[in-house]
Amino acid sequence: MNYEQFAYLYDQLMKDAPYDEWLNFTKDKLHLYLPEASELLDVGCGTGELLLRLAKAGYDVTGVDLSSDMLVVANKKVEAEKVTAKLFEQDMRDLEGLGHFDAVLTYCDSLNYLPNEDDVQAALSAFNRSLKDNGLLIFDVHSCYKMDEIFTGQVFADADEQISYIWQAFEGEYPYSVEHDLTFFVQNEDQTYTRYEEFHEQRTYSIDQYKQWLKDAGFSVLEISADFGGEVTEVSERIFFVAQKI
Repeated sequence: MNYEQFAYLYDQLMKDAPYDEWLNFTKDKLHLYLPEASELLDVGCGTGELLLRLAKAGYDVTGVDLSSDMLVVANKKVEAEKVTAKLFEQDMRDLEGLGHFDAVLTYCDSLNYLPNEDDVQAALSAFNRSLKDNGLLIFDVHSCYKMDEIFTGQVFADADEQISYIWQAFEGEYPYSVEHDLTFFVQNEDQTYTRYEEFHEQRTYSIDQYKQWLKDAGFSVLEISADFGGEVTEVSERIFFVAQKI
């Protein structure tokens, strides 16, 4: 499956994604740590679901994604919903020419798609350069527990009339990494099905490692939580960081 095909299937596959929870988490943390924040950069904005919610909540939002096809879908939504949002095709490791923002957001484990340590550090440095003084960085990543215990060796499947899939997750080459092998069956207009295949790799790191990289990139860590604001435990699946540019 190419990016264009995947982009147009993405929303149906992500229909249960917790976009409202990401929105509420963002609003809560901005209100707590930087209540005057208005200009936000949504990195890895995908098809724009969170971006639309942020715009409707009154924020001045800019979206960035590496996939031009994802951005085409996002732009159609922006126009249909008659909201104001700027969209740019850029790599999160090298954000240039976008201006400076009160807060940078990157959710839905976007950082976990970067292939190695240098790339994560480059992205964190790019986020820092994109922030105003004292600006906030808010992001989430998969926990090490989720990579090893929830994903690795598992098979997930869904049989929907329009799109069915089989998703196999294998242990990756590196610690706390996973290879996702996905097969989709998409219904055509004549009721036949076309098979597509996708391969994705994700990698995460320990909380202490992220803390060190944030410090190295010029951030002070304000808060670490799990699963939309809960206490971090050994079985937490999604780790949230709130950091401030110093």
